[in-house]
Amino acid sequence: MTNFIPIFPLSIVVFPGEQLNLHIFEERYKQLINECHTQKKAFGIPSVINDSIGEMGTLVKISEIVEVYDDGRMDMRAGGVSVFRILEVVKQIPDKLYSGAIVNYPHNETYRQVNMMRQVVTALRELHRLLNVSKEFDKADEQLSSYDIAHHAGLTVEEEYELLGLLREDQRLEYLKRHLQKILPIVAGIEAIKDKIQLNGHFRELKGFNL
Repeated sequence: MTNFIPIFPLSIVVFPGEQLNLHIFEERYKQLINECHTQKKAFGIPSVINDSIGEMGTLVKISEIVEVYDDGRMDMRAGGVSVFRILEVVKQIPDKLYSGAIVNYPHNETYRQVNMMRQVVTALRELHRLLNVSKEFDKADEQLSSYDIAHHAGLTVEEEYELLGLLREDQRLEYLKRHLQKILPIVAGIEAIKDKIQLNGHFRELKGFNL
């Protein structure tokens, strides 16, 4: 399917299923949000990477306007729906302050990969343990998807964008698995250095080496 959607480019990556809280303050996006909310229309958030709009983004639907301030600024909640690919950006829309895009929606394979997910979640929890981060997901492990955990794996925005462009669940989980395999030894090494620094000056019980 190909259609035209309003777009709200941001320097973040939004994944399908993600709940997003935004504070809207620019006039063009106040107009966009008001119109989409009134007309119950979705809009697109393409990711801005290195000061350029990427071709991939996520369609989102407004779930709630939480608060509207006296000057028209607003707090809103939206949910990610599906991944899109931009075919053409339409910078000027008659009578609109915001831009739009002609997009299509590539097939996105989302079948659960339970065994791969277990491996990735185990590595992810080890990362969180090393970083002393507490994160509980509101789903059982076998119900999680790559999109549920991607923001919690220490990816850069550029890496999250790469993951958004992967259109099979096994590819996304393999990407996360390799990322965690790469950074876990680094984080563990940093923790060992911290422990060594903290021990400096303390009395330590060390066994001598037998010559």
